[in-house]
Amino acid sequence: MSISSINYSSSVLGAQIRNINQQLTDLSTQLSTGKLSQNYSGMGTNEGFAIASRAQLSNIGAYTDTITNVNVNINLANTALQSLTTIRNTVQTGSANTAQDLNVNGQTIAQNTAAAQFGSMVGVLNTQSGNRYLFSGTAVNTQSVADAGIIINGTTTQAGLKTVMAERQAADLGANGMGRLVQTQTGSSITVAEDSATSPFGLKIAAVSSTLTGATLTGPSGSPVSFSINLNGTNPSNGDKLSVQFTLPDGSTEQVNLTASTATPTPTGSFAIDTSTPPNPANTVSNLNAALNDAIKKLANTSLVAASAVTAGDNFFNTASSAIGTTAVTNQAAPPASTTATGATALWGTNPSDSISPGFTAGNTITVNGTTLTFVNSGATGNQLNVTDSIQTLLSKIDSITGTSKPSTIHGGVITINTDDAASLNITSTNTAAMTSLGFSSSPITATQPPLRVGSSPASSATTLVNGSANTVKWYQGNDGPGSPRSTAMARVDDSITVQYGAQADEDAIRRQLQAIAVFGTFSTSPTGQYSSGQVAALSLRTTQALTQQPGQQRIEDIQTDIAMAQNTMKDATTRQTQAKAQLQSIIDQAESASPDQVASEILALQNALQASYQTTANLAQLSLVKFL
Repeated sequence: MSISSINYSSSVLGAQIRNINQQLTDLSTQLSTGKLSQNYSGMGTNEGFAIASRAQLSNIGAYTDTITNVNVNINLANTALQSLTTIRNTVQTGSANTAQDLNVNGQTIAQNTAAAQFGSMVGVLNTQSGNRYLFSGTAVNTQSVADAGIIINGTTTQAGLKTVMAERQAADLGANGMGRLVQTQTGSSITVAEDSATSPFGLKIAAVSSTLTGATLTGPSGSPVSFSINLNGTNPSNGDKLSVQFTLPDGSTEQVNLTASTATPTPTGSFAIDTSTPPNPANTVSNLNAALNDAIKKLANTSLVAASAVTAGDNFFNTASSAIGTTAVTNQAAPPASTTATGATALWGTNPSDSISPGFTAGNTITVNGTTLTFVNSGATGNQLNVTDSIQTLLSKIDSITGTSKPSTIHGGVITINTDDAASLNITSTNTAAMTSLGFSSSPITATQPPLRVGSSPASSATTLVNGSANTVKWYQGNDGPGSPRSTAMARVDDSITVQYGAQADEDAIRRQLQAIAVFGTFSTSPTGQYSSGQVAALSLRTTQALTQQPGQQRIEDIQTDIAMAQNTMKDATTRQTQAKAQLQSIIDQAESASPDQVASEILALQNALQASYQTTANLAQLSLVKFL
């Protein structure tokens, strides 16, 4: 019989001791690190949940970084917008001040302040966050707005605002300083006429009324529009009046009122009735003619000059807006005898002065920017027109589609269609002959692209506005494509949530403010001119109005509200993500963390087992054949 030796390392007991030692080592590592294992294989069956949770935590971390960066941009943009509001209030307060003392440069203190504030506003609009221009839309690497000096004064090859304003003023005043009106006296009759049927410049005769005893009033009518007043060799009575209402280039209206008077000296706003014995009505006509001429010239050199400056500012800054070239509507066939005039030219002609017969019939269509208007015989609803409707009704339908802020007009047989988006205007018709009768010979009807410049030289006799983009400073240099400015900057802040926080310096609220302040700060006049104070007063009034928020117009505060909504969305997302992070971390901890108490208990148990194993091993080591036997 042979007896094998007892080898510790190969014994079952030795393997058990090694296993206990390894478990103690693992538990000690768990106790020191707090983790079940240093590799995924040792984590157990729940590690799959931990891996997925860790991936979600990584996404949340990325969203957190995005939210932090977006908040920086929004906070900077909001600070800039708040600065614009402060600038607006400062300039508005100054323009509302009635003091019109002019310095040697022909400007008031309020205008000097506006010029400085314009520079500040340009600086604000060129705010950057890192290398990103905040008011350039998607063109984040492009300066939002040209330098203030270039905008006002231009370059060697491109005209600035000052040049555009000077050209427009010359075109609106005309060579005789009468606002492009021609006034003549023939015998006892005085006639005032516009110099062109299609010119957008100068004063436009809107309405005339008279209570002059014995006088005959004709018009306003014709193309170009004119009116005449004939005293018929009779003196009017003391207190009788002649009133003429004019439309100015900025859409405002002004009225000239002249009262017949026997007072000496003749009061302001009156004309002298000849009181010689016997009375000579011819002298009264001359007095009326002179008073009317002076009143028109004063209106032209005050309110018209101010309106011209405002309109020039719009021509320069409002790069989304334009009016199409106006076309004269010629007199056509007279309307049926049974037709009753409604005060507006009908599509088949009811107004003798602007009688037209375009010939639209039921089934004809006019398509405006993709929306179709259909003609019916009667009972029109929605996007329908009766063939007997007026041209004004047609224009109102077109305006409702284009959304223009400046209604389209009919004046002296001339139809002008206005739009706030020159690039998109497109009007066609299935009846081209009828459109030609309306004065539109080309198809499709499109708008002159801004910026707009006086179309010929000398400006005082020009009758058109033309696209001036080739030789005029482009003040806004950022992205000006279609779509909401807010959508030009987007960020994903949660798995299914994105925020929009873009802004553009050419947004309506910003552009209108920049435009008004630039015009007010740029305009200057002769410090000793006869009409200088009146010019500045009229411009100050318009500036105050332009900087006063009107219903329906975008406001700076609206932009702030939009980006504040983005911040609120991100705040809510952050709250949810904070809660999710805690839950996800709990899942990871449950799957991967080792309980110190449990590990300590297991270590103690293993230590006891190990001690028992060692004791047994020691006893076995002392075993001999003698003892065994």
